[in-house]
Amino acid sequence: MKINHLAVVVEDVEAALRFWRDALGLKFDGVEDVPAEQVKVGFLEVGDAHVELVQPTTPDSGVARYLEKRGQGMHHLCLEVEDIETVMQQLVDKGVELINETPRSRDNGTRYAFVHPRSTGGVMIELYEKPQA
Repeated sequence: MKINHLAVVVEDVEAALRFWRDALGLKFDGVEDVPAEQVKVGFLEVGDAHVELVQPTTPDSGVARYLEKRGQGMHHLCLEVEDIETVMQQLVDKGVELINETPRSRDNGTRYAFVHPRSTGGVMIELYEKPQA
């Protein structure tokens, strides 16, 4: 298990890049639209991990509701795992509340699921399984 990325909710990816890319000097890898989550995401490299700047693209998405309720800032910590189903079952067996009962899939084959912050001391955790090569 390792950290894959930290996600930061922002009102505007381009505006946020003035700090993350321009001031800090992080390498910017571009922006991706993620229609399934109703967001666009800016990717920045930090060593072997990334910072993701997450901007809602619709006013009724989960990220938009999060932004409205809590404002800009840290959204979740993503942990990369080798077998997402096994990790999810281990968590459930220990009484951890999951947001997703089954993993979701991105177009590139990456599978992911979220752990509810009520079970983690207030930090939303994303579990992330990259496709097998």
